[in-house]
Order: sequence, then structure tokens, then C-alpha cells
Amino acid sequence: MLEKIDHIGIAVRDLDEASARYTALCGRGPDHREEVAAQKVRVAMFNVGESRVELLMATAPDSPIAKFIDKRGEGMHHICFKVANLEAALARLQTAEMEIVAGAGGVGAGGSRVAFLHPKSLMGVMVELVEQPDNV
Repeated sequence: MLEKIDHIGIAVRDLDEASARYTALCGRGPDHREEVAAQKVRVAMFNVGESRVELLMATAPDSPIAKFIDKRGEGMHHICFKVANLEAALARLQTAEMEIVAGAGGVGAGGSRVAFLHPKSLMGVMVELVEQPDNV
């Protein structure tokens, strides 16, 4: 079961410039910044109510975010839903014939566990599922 919208991921070319714009929008700076080496991204998170906006900048030309920007430009990359148990959620979705993006999951920002569903399974929208560590 989905618990809530955890965040909306936005692909950006320049994290500092995008952070400045979202700082102006939110009236304050990011709540969290981090490099996620396994995902080849740097992120800035802005808390907005019980959800967040995640700005993602590629750290390598072969990063999924770099490829996304090359193909589509900057913009919304994915919507992320929080789940209590990632394995159970993925098993349920595989039964529903949802396509899980191979190799795109693993460890995400803040040490969370993540997996992605292919956009062709959900009307053109990339969906991330996140299981937060116990301390988040």
C-alpha cells in the first residue's frame, strides 16, 4: 500500500541555480543536500508540508538524470510514493504486470531503499517507491 506522496523529483542541469529558484519559491533554503554516488546524482530537498521537492543533478554523463535531460530537458522526472515494505510492494506490482526498471533501484537519498517503475506501466509517469530507514 502507498502511504503518501514522499516527493516529486525534478531533473536540473545546475543544482545551485535550481536551489536558488526553489529557495525563492519556498521562502527558505533546502532542508537537505546530499550526493548519492550509487545513483550518480546530487540532490537538494525542500520540505513542503508532509511531502518534498527533490532537485536532482547528474554527477556523470551516463547518469539516468543526464540521459533524461539530454532527451527531454529539465523538468519533472518522477513522483515518489512512500511504502512501508518495498519488497511486498514490488511483489504486488509484479503480479499486476508493472515493469520495474532493472538496475535503477538500491540506496537512495538519506539511506532509503528505492525502486522505480517504468513510465510505460503508468501512463508515461516514472514512479519511484521508497522505504525510509527506521529513523526517518
